[in-house]
Amino acid sequence: MTTTPAGLGHHPETFREDWLEGLADAYARTLRRVPGAYGVVGRHAPRPGRVAVVIGGGSGHYPAFAGLVGPGLAAAAAIGDVFASPSAEQVYRTAKAADGGAGVLFSYGNYAGDVLHFGLAARRLAAEGIETRTVLVTDDVASGPPPVEGQETDPSRDRRGVAGDFFVFKVAGAAAERGDGLDAVARLAARANAMTRTFGAAFAGCTLPGASEPLFSVGAGTTELGMGIHGEPGLRTTRHLTAAELADELVDNLLPELPPGGDGRVAVLLNGLGRTKYEEMFVVYRRVNERLRAAGLRPYRPEVGEFVTSFDMAGVSLSLLPLDEELGELYDAPCDTPAFRSLPGTHTAEDDTRAEVPGPVRDEAAGPVGGGCAPGEDLPVTKALQAALDLVAADEDELGRLDAVAGDGDHGIGIVRGLRAAVAAARAAEPGPARDPHSAGTALLTAGLALADASGGASGALYGALLAETGAVLSKAPAGRGGSPSALFADAADAAQRAVGELGGAAVGEKTMLDALDPFRRALRACTGEALPTAWQAAAEAATRAAADTAQLVPARGRAARMGALGHGHPDAGAVSLALILTAVGTTLR
Repeated sequence: MTTTPAGLGHHPETFREDWLEGLADAYARTLRRVPGAYGVVGRHAPRPGRVAVVIGGGSGHYPAFAGLVGPGLAAAAAIGDVFASPSAEQVYRTAKAADGGAGVLFSYGNYAGDVLHFGLAARRLAAEGIETRTVLVTDDVASGPPPVEGQETDPSRDRRGVAGDFFVFKVAGAAAERGDGLDAVARLAARANAMTRTFGAAFAGCTLPGASEPLFSVGAGTTELGMGIHGEPGLRTTRHLTAAELADELVDNLLPELPPGGDGRVAVLLNGLGRTKYEEMFVVYRRVNERLRAAGLRPYRPEVGEFVTSFDMAGVSLSLLPLDEELGELYDAPCDTPAFRSLPGTHTAEDDTRAEVPGPVRDEAAGPVGGGCAPGEDLPVTKALQAALDLVAADEDELGRLDAVAGDGDHGIGIVRGLRAAVAAARAAEPGPARDPHSAGTALLTAGLALADASGGASGALYGALLAETGAVLSKAPAGRGGSPSALFADAADAAQRAVGELGGAAVGEKTMLDALDPFRRALRACTGEALPTAWQAAAEAATRAAADTAQLVPARGRAARMGALGHGHPDAGAVSLALILTAVGTTLR
């Protein structure tokens, strides 16, 4: 057994058998193995009097092809070895298991091995009196020879089939499910193929089971536009693209290729090739949706996910199918397979238009929310938070490095993101132009919630609690209160420490932000007889020294605690970021 860089160890010679057995065990409610063959057939098949839609191709592309077997979609799928066509014998046995007496529709990608083996199986079935039809999937606009002026491209010969085969299979399966005859099912499948266009991009290649090196690769920091699912060369190589740039490339390569016809609706499939995270695909789809709507198209039942993969290839493809009433009805039809399920019911284009949740009703009589300061003039809390943001942002990479010693390395990114939101919230909420504790408290309460919301994670919640609790103490101070401002802020620091300790369940000495906050609190309390700027500076210096001293502590809370002594010798990221914030606030007090 060889362990590959792509993941688990596999016996290459038994990989196809092993994964098909696991699939049949996991989805016994939907499909079963074809006896003596590398194929699966739906539990609903054969269906007397119904056309059997039989699909297939090589392993390594799941959910294609075996994952799309079930009522309303394919009746069966024949599976080849990794990236290889199933043999004619395997296709023949699979089709025989699915045949209900009304004929077999074969549909698969336009690859030489598939064409030869499915074609040979079709001849054998014909010799036995079983009628067949074949629809090749040819949706990949990046494949085939370059266009020659004056010569028409023949997609049935020149283009390969990729993720758009899902649309073809779905239409064919729905037509067979409603009882259409073999010729009608073939006609509709061919029409779906003629209307479908796909373009993809890859960022990294894939490694096959048992292999120690990738089958193919993409240069570091580059994107291969139009690369095929077996590593076939693309149209061109470009630099690494942002999500929006990638979406633009996908749409720009498809819009000129879309055939005329349809009613303005377009079925959309953003397909992941194996390694791309769903969250990343949703970022891409956001821009795809914008571009399609700007072009006058209405995305209909869009799907974002994995449909045709290439093991652990990093990349995505976009497939579009313009719909009319007939194709739309078949695309809407219910189906139930291991990888895709569509529930019965009426679907309209309005269902794909995002409905906004009504926001809070604003009392117009109450006037604007926030202060009355002139544009560009920040009030004290906003100015202090902006100074903190500037200083922490300058140290963002170092904070990430410290956090990565025994954590996930996102502390700098998260705190900067949170402080940016806190500044915006304080600027909108800080009452003005009055400069009193109540004004500061109101702004800090709002800023704390905004920080926690934007930053997320444990650190975000703790920093949010620190700001909010400080704000709560200041906002409760009686108007016109006399006495030392240093004492008031010392009270606020005491309350903040209690809140952070209770919320996080930590104590001083456990290598957390409390190890910087506690010295700050105590130093500020000791200087209550001093002016606030002087007292704050002394307390911030104490916090800075204490943050550095956390390098000698062993973490006892959170994920870092499980790393034992790994973090020894490195300051705690939370303590360091807090010291930076306290230092920056002190500069604005002066």
